[in-house]
Amino acid sequence: MTDPAPVEREDEDDHDLLTYGEAGFRLDEAVREQRELVRRLEQAGDAAAAAAARARLDDLEEAVARNQRQPINDENFEKFFGYPGSAKRNT
Repeated sequence: MTDPAPVEREDEDDHDLLTYGEAGFRLDEAVREQRELVRRLEQAGDAAAAAAARARLDDLEEAVARNQRQPINDENFEKFFGYPGSAKRNT
């Protein structure tokens, strides 16, 4: 299985804030590193460590899916932040 192209940071994002884009970038890096760890452990025949690493990879991939849904929109903005406003990006 080949990895998809890496996620890139958006130039206009404020990298001091954990935006959806920055979280996506960090998750992508973590997933790639974890896949490599799983591969190395499986090649080494360390079944227990590989299973634990695979479970962590599954959790990271689930986090990627949640991040990609970007649930903040104009309809739920106030409930999420506690004050009226509109989402920068409607999804």
